[in-house]
Amino acid sequence: MSGNKQLTRLLFGAAAVTGAAAWALAPRSFNDKRNNFVPVVPHVWYAHRGLHDAGSGLTARYAAESGEYVALARRMAMQAGYGSPLVAGPIAPENSLAAFAAACEAGYGIELDVQLTRDGKVVVVHDGDLLRVAGDPRRIEDLTYDELTRIPLFPAPAAPGDAAAARIDFAGAAPVTPSEAPEGYYQHVPLFADVLRVVNGRVPLIVEYKFTDNAAWSERDEALMQRGDELLRRYDGQYVIESFHPAAVQWYRQHRPEVCRGQLAEPPQPGRSDWKGWIAGLLGFDWLSRPDFVAYDWQGGDLPQMRAARAMGATAVSWTIRSRAELEVSDRWFDRHIFEAFIPDFKNHSS
Repeated sequence: MSGNKQLTRLLFGAAAVTGAAAWALAPRSFNDKRNNFVPVVPHVWYAHRGLHDAGSGLTARYAAESGEYVALARRMAMQAGYGSPLVAGPIAPENSLAAFAAACEAGYGIELDVQLTRDGKVVVVHDGDLLRVAGDPRRIEDLTYDELTRIPLFPAPAAPGDAAAARIDFAGAAPVTPSEAPEGYYQHVPLFADVLRVVNGRVPLIVEYKFTDNAAWSERDEALMQRGDELLRRYDGQYVIESFHPAAVQWYRQHRPEVCRGQLAEPPQPGRSDWKGWIAGLLGFDWLSRPDFVAYDWQGGDLPQMRAARAMGATAVSWTIRSRAELEVSDRWFDRHIFEAFIPDFKNHSS
């Protein structure tokens, strides 16, 4: 009899753990979506940081397919009125107005990242600093938007197809912003308001709110949410929002329940992820955000947490597919894709 009692306790314990896990992972409920008239993530391909000819993903690993992609980005940017065949360097570097215009011309949706400058402007840029995209090690939060307009993305000697800019030699002195804009064609970190003006509702957007620390929350973080959302409230086009920070997605749950929201995550990294990183990778903070979609590393679509989230109604969005081979591996697990460095096959993977 004691053995049966022990088995019963184990079964009840297992059921309780399973129930708790399901509660933690559960996305927004169907009734919540219906009551708030929440749209689905539009079924298009999303160009990562715009359709770009310099920046993210353009590494030697993907060179077999990225040449065609870079050529398309340049052609579409010029078609939109940016640059010319005479420009030897990049025309549409990542997260630039030219890259976003190029994506619109090609008919792709766009995934982009927003942050705050020192003077509180909402700008579109991925990294916390400018080192990779401009060769300047200074942080976005330490620069004003006016300064950013005088710092070119991927300046010479950058070439089309470069993944990173060369580091600027400041001759041992502290980095200084030029007093005047550089001569000739160049792109700089843009205002989010200007990006919205350029896109003008032509293609859907996935807007990611970026933070220095996804385990903390400050007045500055709150300001980013408020100012970013103010711009989106005035925007007439289709958009959804996402963030790695559960509190940012929770902000939309509390303040804008009618907006489709997504939780960004990646598999926990042994030796690199702290306990919060492990929980986030397991989608254990979804009880805070109750997302409509989960944007997950493309290699993790078949993980138990992603299977469970999708089974409970979450749309699965991959980031970031960079080749047809990667697409072949991940396509069965994801409903939407964020891509770069190759040209997707519209015939087999379109709405």
